[in-house]
Amino acid sequence: MKNTSAIILAGGEGKRMKSNRPKVLSEVIFQPMLKWVIDAVRMAGIKDICVVTGSKREFVEEYLKTLPFEVETVFQPERLGTGHAVMMAIPFLEKHRGSDVLILNGDAPFIGVDTIRNAYVIQNQTGETDPEVFDWEAPRKPSEKRGCTVISAEVENPSGYGRIVYETDAEEFFHLSTLKAIVEEKEATDEIRKIKEVNSGAYWFETDILLDALGKLTKSEKTGEYYLTDTIEIIKDSGNAVMAYKAKNSDSVLGVNDCIQLAQLNEIARMRIIRKHQKNGVNIPCTDGVIIGRDVTIAANTTILPATVIRGKTNIASFCEIGPAVSIDSCEIGQGHKISNENIKDQIME
Repeated sequence: MKNTSAIILAGGEGKRMKSNRPKVLSEVIFQPMLKWVIDAVRMAGIKDICVVTGSKREFVEEYLKTLPFEVETVFQPERLGTGHAVMMAIPFLEKHRGSDVLILNGDAPFIGVDTIRNAYVIQNQTGETDPEVFDWEAPRKPSEKRGCTVISAEVENPSGYGRIVYETDAEEFFHLSTLKAIVEEKEATDEIRKIKEVNSGAYWFETDILLDALGKLTKSEKTGEYYLTDTIEIIKDSGNAVMAYKAKNSDSVLGVNDCIQLAQLNEIARMRIIRKHQKNGVNIPCTDGVIIGRDVTIAANTTILPATVIRGKTNIASFCEIGPAVSIDSCEIGQGHKISNENIKDQIME
């Protein structure tokens, strides 16, 4: 995915979180939601990233400085909508003309690498191509570009989301369809409200086309805000195609507004990580109280017992028995160890 870039919107205050820190720094399994999004972007092959900050920006900027790679930031001084947030990054976009830009929300941690890559396929080709065998690094011709590809997802309860409405003559292959509009719930008819496919808030744009659309964006008469979704109609009116890619995983749209929703995301992530280790041969007979960080590696034939928390850059070899009631942080644990009722950190156990 050469020459691509990404903008992550991270200016939300998160008042309902009752926190003194920005919402994107709320943690899911020991890591800020913003880190989950950045990791997905980088794992997809995108290195040039700009984070749009807002309220309490110093916390976000301080956190980004701890990462082992550079991330640009721009400041949105007023909360005037998603379109306005992207406008703050126009100097960043100008540096990336002639390529594609991915725009994501920093508080939607479950956007997947496959979703990002498959939507990029849709953005950059016109024929029927299997994303599994697509050549990510192949150069694109201008005629093969689309103005925008919206990443959507189908959810059981679409209340509060913008609905995806397709053209009646939509072409469909590999979850690909021609987009007619994104209709916000407050503007939707009863029929449109029945639609369960919703806007995830993630988009691929052709950078030059997005810059042109941002220049034509106007404030909403109702709210006084600039909405990024309004660029869809501008792009279509300029004669450029707008597509939608429906993500296979509905978790792609999940975000957070309060601590209850944050707990729900933590539970989803916790079980995802546990299932991954179980599939790799780790014995976790009862998952009660088991929390394993994303950076933890555990060899097959090791057993993890209840009330065990493992975090940091921890590596556990095979034939170990860890738990119950164990906390491990950033340790190296060799083969065959049995650990219970202990709290250990930064240790090497050969």
